[in-house]
Amino acid sequence: MAEITMKTATGQDAGRTELDDAVFGLRPNVAVMHQVVTAQLAHRRAGTHNTKTRAEVRGGGAKPYRQKGTGNARQGSTNSPQFSGGGVAHGPKPRSYAQRTPKKMIKLALRSALSDRAAEGKVVVVDDWGISAPRTKDAAAALTALGLDGRVLVVVESFDTAVARSFRNLPLAQLIRASELNAYDVLCNEWIVFSEFNLPTAGTTTSETFEDVEVEAPIAVHATDPAEGPREADDDEVAAPAPAGSAEGNPSQEVDGSAPDRSDDDTSGELQRASGAAAANVDDSQPEGYPIKGNADSMLYHVPGSSHYDRTIAEVWFDTEESAEAAGFQKPPSQRESEES
Repeated sequence: MAEITMKTATGQDAGRTELDDAVFGLRPNVAVMHQVVTAQLAHRRAGTHNTKTRAEVRGGGAKPYRQKGTGNARQGSTNSPQFSGGGVAHGPKPRSYAQRTPKKMIKLALRSALSDRAAEGKVVVVDDWGISAPRTKDAAAALTALGLDGRVLVVVESFDTAVARSFRNLPLAQLIRASELNAYDVLCNEWIVFSEFNLPTAGTTTSETFEDVEVEAPIAVHATDPAEGPREADDDEVAAPAPAGSAEGNPSQEVDGSAPDRSDDDTSGELQRASGAAAANVDDSQPEGYPIKGNADSMLYHVPGSSHYDRTIAEVWFDTEESAEAAGFQKPPSQRESEES
């Protein structure tokens, strides 16, 4: 594996870190990157264009003049495309521009883009930004200390609220979550900056980008596209972080400006911290001593030997049925009825 020097927010060396060759050491596949980026940009198109045909425009019910004797070409309706105000021949109609791209191709395009930036020495790893309160001046000073000029893609996490709010007003900095990392945004920026926590690897990744993703328009962390320029700075951007119970203290709302959305990952994370519960192993296998499966979508638990046990995808595992019921899970109705009878 290739090694690079990890930096601090002040530009000092903070040790060495390894870049996984499976992610940063590939030979870039230009054809795959082109196809994936083309599909991603096509997916952004709304496809709402619409023109009226001669059957949809208003008027034209009567023949404009008699067939013979006028010296003009014969015409049957003023709705014909050759007339001003007539219909459009072969004009665009509403359609979807989405293209289906294989997931393996999406992963290869992203890894090729990251490998291209790594080969140019444009990948930077920061151990800790050291930003406790949102302040744009601190973010600009950090980029200057790191010697990053040009467009910079800063990879952050949802809980890095102070970091996201500090970078979002810089005109040449684009914020993106690790789970939204894609080939297009990597290729649009000269520098890619990771933190030590979200540096991707092939084995244990910090995002869904290297696992199962669809070709969708990336949702940037900032509310507007970086190409549109910086927004006006808010007066309260340098204020202290809001309490955890308020709207500003909610990371999912603060980073992208949208209403808070309790995801399945947050739910399963709380359940895994419950007493008598455990998360699945890295290979999604059963942790030792926790035989009972719990499904966070249905809030049902399944014991070994039951009819749905092998087909259940477990977000959380329990050691006993009492622990599962204490966490709010219930036994499937079919099993409860069979036990009562």
